[in-house]
Amino acid sequence: MAIIDSQVHIYEANTPKRPWHSVPNWPDHVTGDEMVAAMDKVGVDGAIFISAFTMYRYDASYAMEVQRAHPGRFALVKPIDPDDPAAADVIADWKQTPGAVGIRIMMTKEVIIPRRDSSSTIWPSCSRARPLRRRSPGLTCRRCWSWQGARTW
Repeated sequence: MAIIDSQVHIYEANTPKRPWHSVPNWPDHVTGDEMVAAMDKVGVDGAIFISAFTMYRYDASYAMEVQRAHPGRFALVKPIDPDDPAAADVIADWKQTPGAVGIRIMMTKEVIIPRRDSSSTIWPSCSRARPLRRRSPGLTCRRCWSWQGARTW
């Protein structure tokens, strides 16, 4: 039976190449290579990699880079801005990303509840992506779709 870690955050050091939005009280870096080595050491076959909003906001490019370097090890979740007028297009594009299995709709302190117009864009877009669940712990909401195609464990 495969062992899957349900949530990991992987990130590079805070550098001009990939600057952080804010600096949390976390280790200086947990790169994709470091995470794979740690997973191998304890027998974890794969993980759901949630792009670190704290550092990268809505930019999931590092997650995509790590997934390309370690195909089949990570299923990807991208933060989405519910007030982005292009949210429906962002979701549609993300669904085509290799390894993508879901999105995290970020309800930041500035936008606790998405505006009615953005909500009418976000939720139908999620439905078209065949989401499996919606979860609202604190200030986030996740929409995930089928694992099929992301990885065969």
